[in-house]
Amino acid sequence: MDRLAALLEHVHLHARVFNSGPLCDSARYEGQAGLGHIHLLKAGSLRLVTEGEPERRLDEPSLIFFLRPRSHSLIPGPGGAETVCGDFSFGSARNPLSMALARPLILPLDSLAPLSRTLELLFDEALVERCGRQAALDRLCELLIIQLLRHLMDRDEIDVGLLAGLADPRLARALIAIHEDPAAPWTLAQLASTAGMSRARFALAFRETLGQTAGDYLAQWRLCLAQTLLREGRPIDWVANRVGYSGAPALAKRFRQSCGLSPTQWLKQS
Repeated sequence: MDRLAALLEHVHLHARVFNSGPLCDSARYEGQAGLGHIHLLKAGSLRLVTEGEPERRLDEPSLIFFLRPRSHSLIPGPGGAETVCGDFSFGSARNPLSMALARPLILPLDSLAPLSRTLELLFDEALVERCGRQAALDRLCELLIIQLLRHLMDRDEIDVGLLAGLADPRLARALIAIHEDPAAPWTLAQLASTAGMSRARFALAFRETLGQTAGDYLAQWRLCLAQTLLREGRPIDWVANRVGYSGAPALAKRFRQSCGLSPTQWLKQS
């Protein structure tokens, strides 16, 4: 049971490494919709200032992960900081992965043994100018993000959100079914049966773990896929049927409810 396959098949993870080497001055990053950030402190120290969070000082090699967009700043310590910094997106601001972690995650690099080889390759590329360096850094950053998501689920340390749901074997069965077949006319009873739970117990566990009802999650996933497919140039009627709506008018109604725009208007502004 591959918990990430259907998610990553239908969305487009794209990472961009924009800084590698010494962080010479404080850097500010805005919380742009749909854009996450990953920062690696290789050596030195820095302070992390995040909007709405206590300031954190990092004095050991660490990974800082903003899956949900948040405004934040990195301030190098007195001895400087050697960093690799990047941003990433999943193709749509409404992708459930983009909202899977409410708070920034800070992990010492020595606690990330399953990611060590990728980290070594990433740091090696960052330190030496070679042909194709930027493309290699970006692809390695994408691999690192996938491995980090897998690591978080395997460790089962996330209490709420999509990653917590995918870490629960019962909820994961229902979530995978939704991700693999969004056009199916899913009912609460069918999803509960897929999870091997009673309807009432499933509804409660889903809401408590993911912070929303199964019906709301399904609607969000369908809209995310619709936005991705529209960006690919697919016809609106085809997209509507692909994600589980009866036709273009039904999809347009959902767009107006969620985005305040028709699909065509949204596409022009995206």
